[in-house]
Amino acid sequence: MKIVFLGTPISAVASLRALRDDGHQIVGVVTPPPRRRGRGSALSPTPVHAAADESGLTVWHDLNVVAESGADLGVVVAYGAIIKQGVLDAVPMVNVHFSLLPRWRGAAPVERAILAGDQLTGVCVMGLEASLDTGPIYARTTTPVGEKTSEELLEELAQLGASLLGDTLRHWDAANPEPQSGEATYAHKLTVADFALSLTDDAASLTRRVRLGRAFCMLGESRLRVRSARYWSGGRGAAGSIERTPDGIVLTSDAGSIELVSVQSEGARALPAAEWFRGRSPRGEALVWH
Repeated sequence: MKIVFLGTPISAVASLRALRDDGHQIVGVVTPPPRRRGRGSALSPTPVHAAADESGLTVWHDLNVVAESGADLGVVVAYGAIIKQGVLDAVPMVNVHFSLLPRWRGAAPVERAILAGDQLTGVCVMGLEASLDTGPIYARTTTPVGEKTSEELLEELAQLGASLLGDTLRHWDAANPEPQSGEATYAHKLTVADFALSLTDDAASLTRRVRLGRAFCMLGESRLRVRSARYWSGGRGAAGSIERTPDGIVLTSDAGSIELVSVQSEGARALPAAEWFRGRSPRGEALVWH
């Protein structure tokens, strides 16, 4: 098939490479233009742009060129923008979406599945519509969420999605999509509040926030990033306290406790939590979080 590919982050690269390896003619790749990342002044391409360059593929930054691309089909993976109806009228498209639709339509399906405590998630290949993730389903596959971090889960889903996409297109002539069924939920973009460890969270909620990779708690006016943590089944201190253990420090909320394993102060390197505690509180005085 002649395919135009639309994608942006690293999670889309596996699908792009799967299309290439399956022998499809990729007439072009649409991705946002290079931009400055971090403090440096150099422009950096998106991961999809870099992967396209490695394969010698044509890269476009203007979505409007899709209509004149000559493609039989568009494949969208985490492109990051709604495709307008005029473009879909010119080139039909499928989307690789990292959830079990209609659950978690929207921008952050992997993180929302973790935060909600979902036991199961997966990938859908759906027909693309101008509305948000409402199209019919061509294929789906599932995987347990378990205790995976968002990074681990997204990497797994990216590989599953690439495989599912390949299978779907290999049997494209027999494709028979089905309408979505069930209650729809929406994976809204993450905010700072989604990463903040709160005194009102129970232990399960606290560990789920940590698994997103950017969790933090406040110690007075200072922010402490929590890089890894686990359930704590030992004795509990007072709500808001931080207490040292042999392997870390225990953070106690109003409704449970977790043991911090690795933490990072602002502007410093990551440290084992027990080592951080010794440096932060050499005389063992109580530290309070809020």
